[in-house]
Amino acid sequence: MLPSSLEEIEEKKGKPGSDLSNDRLMHSVLENDREKIEKGKLVSEAINLGISSFNPDMIFEKLVKDYSTAKNIFGEKIIRQITGYDPAYVEKNIRIPEFKKELMKGIKKNIDAMKDENLLDKENSFTDDAVYLASLTLYFEEIDKLAPKGILGEKLSRKSDKYGMRQNVRNFKKDRYRDIAIKSSLKTAIRRGHKSLKIEDLKTYDRQAKGQSYILYALDASGSMKGEKIEQCKKAGIALAFKAIDEKDKVGLIAFGSDVKTEIMPTSDFMLLLKEITKIRASQETNIAMTLQKAINMFPNEEITKHVILLTDALPTIGEEPYKTTIEAASSAKNHGITISVIGVNLDKKGKELAEKIVEIGQGKLYIIKALKDVDSIVLEDYYNSV
Repeated sequence: MLPSSLEEIEEKKGKPGSDLSNDRLMHSVLENDREKIEKGKLVSEAINLGISSFNPDMIFEKLVKDYSTAKNIFGEKIIRQITGYDPAYVEKNIRIPEFKKELMKGIKKNIDAMKDENLLDKENSFTDDAVYLASLTLYFEEIDKLAPKGILGEKLSRKSDKYGMRQNVRNFKKDRYRDIAIKSSLKTAIRRGHKSLKIEDLKTYDRQAKGQSYILYALDASGSMKGEKIEQCKKAGIALAFKAIDEKDKVGLIAFGSDVKTEIMPTSDFMLLLKEITKIRASQETNIAMTLQKAINMFPNEEITKHVILLTDALPTIGEEPYKTTIEAASSAKNHGITISVIGVNLDKKGKELAEKIVEIGQGKLYIIKALKDVDSIVLEDYYNSV
């Protein structure tokens, strides 16, 4: 049984490793429990398609009434797991009375099993345990994918700091003696034929700072992002949160459609972000201007790195002049010291033109994604380049 409450987990702070102090144990459990993994994927898939509950009568009715429409609503993965039959088999036999009876039995049996595991409540809606399981499944899938590629390596800022890590060697200029590069200094003295170490021979280490940055992940959750698009973008957000928090940076979250649906101030609480990212559902239109305006108030009024990663697949569609208001919002954000990068998922020509204008104003970068599997690595690349 999964924990019935997530409050204690959400309150923990610090590195992702401490937030998921039992992650290895849970990973082991999931690896050895294929059924649990599939249930987590099922819940995640449903949320990504905008589904918040599994009503057996409703599912059965839609399958029998119009299978093609039902397939568009639920997708093959959900149909397979909820019915217990291959989707092609369901489609072929959906008109046979005997099969309908078996189909209904299968749907109720699988939904009752989810209730027994506390993944569905009495109203057939997803419980906190269901969201928790889905979030763990997303987390482990994403980290397992990225870790072997080495792209979760350490980032370093371009600024120098006396407490940072030793990096390049340069000439000594009244620096701290503890930063003197002894071997490099001796080599220089020997090369110059000096019998003793002179001031002009001294070399010192530069130190790279790891100053804190605030990153806001702004995810388009409009209707066109349903399904695979939003799933891959969620995983990218999880990768960003995992890496940035591990680097002592803070990550905030905005999920937007016609309005801002999810708003998490920049935080070090990885589990909170993981849960909220998992819960995002796609629906309605796109309002980029409101998102950028909201972002301004989500950053502290301090001299820190403030960066927005805006991920969208469409032009803004809200308001009388959505293009104009979006440009104005980008300018306002820039005036508040916020940089903006845009990650466009298959943007059309007009969408790309607007995105180019946003990043020009926001002094960020534009990435056009054509393969969804690349979203996470691009989000991390922008994070590394922006801090």
